Amino acid sequence: MTDPTRLGAFLRKSGAFLAVGGVAFVVDAVTFNLLVFGFGGDGPMYDEPLLAKVIAIVVATVVTYVGNRYWTFGTRTLQRRFSRYVIFVALNLAAILIQLGCLAFSRYVLGFEGIVADNIAGTFIGQALATIFRFFTYDRWVFPDDQEQAAQTALESA
Repeated sequence: MTDPTRLGAFLRKSGAFLAVGGVAFVVDAVTFNLLVFGFGGDGPMYDEPLLAKVIAIVVATVVTYVGNRYWTFGTRTLQRRFSRYVIFVALNLAAILIQLGCLAFSRYVLGFEGIVADNIAGTFIGQALATIFRFFTYDRWVFPDDQEQAAQTALESA
């Protein structure tokens, strides 16, 4: 693949990944805020923000899997393997820990609490770091192009 073609493919993939991530961001933020802050500032899980964040991330993760599998990486040839789902879950558990770490640090180490602090730490910073992590790990391990890998292996063995 030539450099301009490779750059174009990377930009398309990055744009699609960010669009899917944008939708997931909204799903995560809305779910988290409804659980923790409700409509009046004190939601049903106000005292359990980490559990609320886990629930929000799990809901958003379903959105990201479907969007990335069928749009971002939709042109890739993928063999159906149970191991792909295991890898997806493992990488998302690591991404959840990144987001929870940011939220927990803000709430329990720095002592910041409230809708602005929780959203900056857990939703903006945490999700930005987790999204960067997911972009590179999904590309390599969750949605690798089996056809491209087979061609590369054939070239190396020749």
